[in-house]
Amino acid sequence: MIEARHLRVLRAVAATGSFSAAGRELGCTQPAVSQQMKALEASVGTPLIVRSGRGMRLTQAGEALVRHAAGILAGLTAAEEEVAAIAGLRAGRVRLVSFPSGSSTLVPTALAALRAAHPGTRVSLEEAEPPASVDKLRQGDCDIALAFRYEGAAGAEEWDDLVVRPLLRDRLVGLVPQGHRLARTESVAIGALASEPWIAGCPRCRGHLVEICEGAGFTPRIDFATDDYPAVVGLVGAGLGVAVLPELAIESVRPKGVRMVAVEPAVRREIVALTLPDLAQVPAVAATLDQLDRAAAR
Repeated sequence: MIEARHLRVLRAVAATGSFSAAGRELGCTQPAVSQQMKALEASVGTPLIVRSGRGMRLTQAGEALVRHAAGILAGLTAAEEEVAAIAGLRAGRVRLVSFPSGSSTLVPTALAALRAAHPGTRVSLEEAEPPASVDKLRQGDCDIALAFRYEGAAGAEEWDDLVVRPLLRDRLVGLVPQGHRLARTESVAIGALASEPWIAGCPRCRGHLVEICEGAGFTPRIDFATDDYPAVVGLVGAGLGVAVLPELAIESVRPKGVRMVAVEPAVRREIVALTLPDLAQVPAVAATLDQLDRAAAR
């Protein structure tokens, strides 16, 4: 194997014409230069320098290696500088996948703070609901997945192979039209909404809605289903049904014509940032996780 330090010695010998002059240029002794040249010749399996009278000259192999050495050492220096920049957060890239309500609430605050602190770090954002987002992480298609799971839900995902950064617990609240009979109540048992038409959210949230309603003794009549939270709020505001949404989702919407009521028993989802163990050691990924944590604490 050719070592970079040996190539540097070879270039110095070629430039100066002697081991002693190369040693002075490199700040080492003539015997040290001679020893490293022998090690390099042993590595490549052929002589690189021959003595000629009082001086020395490169062999054909030596000339070829010197010719390539400039590019090799320049590339190595560039690689070292780039790695140092990434390690020092002067550069770097993070691929983030988030569910929509996280994208509109936690992510903007976190990424703005990250850019202010480390302007050289670039973050790309893609939206996906769990478990698709978690699958992307495991398959190497992203570096951080912002995900959630419902407390006590059947078949909850296992994240034992991942680094889990808990961010917050997000309570579900009920949405009813302004003129609804329950609009002025502080809280409502979910069973009191058994006869209502329902507007449901994403497939995972929809499945959990059916699960909690059946736990209260009824199956919800879902008239509308949409992944778009503003659409859910708009449909409720138009008097077309009732819904339950996470508080985080409502933060990103201007609810018009609706009232929010607490739902009993309380239903919460756990919001987390996930990454792989090796990725957690990457400075840019660790800094992004820290900013997501701070954004959730506000």
